[in-house]
Amino acid sequence: MIFQTLFEYLNVWGWCILFFVILILVDLVKNGRWQNFPPGPPGVPFLGNIFTRLDFKSINKLAEEYGPIFSLRRGSEKMVFISGYKMVRESLVNQLDSFTNRPEVPLFHVIFKGLGIALSNGYLWKKQRRFPSTHLRYFGEGQRTLEKYIEQECNYILSHTNAVGNIISSVVFGHRFEYTDDRFQKILQLDSEAILLAGSPIAQLYDVFPGVMKYLPGPHQKVHKNYFQILDFLMQEIKKHQENVNLDDPRDYIDVYLGEMEKRKEDALAGFNLDTLLVCTLDLVEAGTETAATTLRWAVVLMLKYPEIQAKVQAEIDTVVGQSRQPTLTDRPNMPYTDAVIHEVQRFGNIVPLGFPKMASKDTTLGGYFIPKGTVTASNLSSVLFDKNEWETPDVFNPGHFLDAEGHFRKRDAFLPFSAGKRMCLGEHLAKMQLFLFFSSMLQRFTLTAPPGEMPSLVGVQGFTNSPEQFRMMAVPR
Repeated sequence: MIFQTLFEYLNVWGWCILFFVILILVDLVKNGRWQNFPPGPPGVPFLGNIFTRLDFKSINKLAEEYGPIFSLRRGSEKMVFISGYKMVRESLVNQLDSFTNRPEVPLFHVIFKGLGIALSNGYLWKKQRRFPSTHLRYFGEGQRTLEKYIEQECNYILSHTNAVGNIISSVVFGHRFEYTDDRFQKILQLDSEAILLAGSPIAQLYDVFPGVMKYLPGPHQKVHKNYFQILDFLMQEIKKHQENVNLDDPRDYIDVYLGEMEKRKEDALAGFNLDTLLVCTLDLVEAGTETAATTLRWAVVLMLKYPEIQAKVQAEIDTVVGQSRQPTLTDRPNMPYTDAVIHEVQRFGNIVPLGFPKMASKDTTLGGYFIPKGTVTASNLSSVLFDKNEWETPDVFNPGHFLDAEGHFRKRDAFLPFSAGKRMCLGEHLAKMQLFLFFSSMLQRFTLTAPPGEMPSLVGVQGFTNSPEQFRMMAVPR
């Protein structure tokens, strides 16, 4: 009877309004907050908080308003942000088994497809992560060849951008690339561009409405295009290895992986196949190149900005190493000030502000809030590196953060540029080696200055990483 009355009295516009009201009610019921779920700003029906930018500055402001644990809704998906050293450590270390999974991130799933090391889960992830942990040591740290590779590239660090990329290339591909190799230079440029664009608001919108956005133009299309070109390049390298591999005498990581594919044919769930090898290779090149190169650019910017700190580093290098040989890793314990400056560059540079999203692997409670299984979470690493409760002068570039009263290097619990727990960056050790050897070798040979009137900005460019703006510099031989 009610529907008959409605049918008689409602015109087309009336039915449209009624239908819209019903949709709003359904959205409110479907996306209502669970009991004791983290608070957050109100969202727009159907869209949620898609107009809220997901850069670290916006997230820090929301944390000030809603507390260290708050939520946003992206379309129909709820996402929890965790800020401050205390809560981030609680989630990554004390409750590491509750937040180990990776969610499916549509923008990257097109490329990674849940394979590899960074974005896989479960049994496959455990096997794929453990494999490079073992074999990168075999081809690098165990034979002390990584240090030799880095020392070789130190001669080119100021004049060529792919010096950092050649380190991981030597281990993964078994060879370095000449600085005249335009193809490799292009791959590095494509990677940098994709990482920058991935952090843009339009590209982030792809994760909310992938079914629609995949048909629309925008930076997300460029991200995918760039990565597909990188994958083509990596597959060519893998095919070259397949043509002349000697499984009894592997030359590099790819050779060892090809051998593991033969050994694990019966263990399909472990994922040792060509598709996974391709994505694992992309993971390792990404981990060993872009973030380290970005950190070194921040190091240069900060030495230009603080010449008195640069001078103190050079004085320590002159005392410990001199000018007759290159710095080595054995010098690092005797160079606490240089080590402290590098760590402060990583802290202040804030390279990966929001880390990479995780997903609650089970129902859990964090900071008194209920977080259901499957909820996407993000650790605000920026808030840890600038936590006022952990750092004496968080907003100032201060190497003293990593020095004790006697001038000895000291570790800091809140130093988490590589994240923490089971999902922390696989390339941490390699990055630390590269940063120390490149940075100390650079300042051993040159004094860095800015051209008159061209002091670079300390405000970073926001992408997936936080990188310096383009700048010019002068390297004066010492």
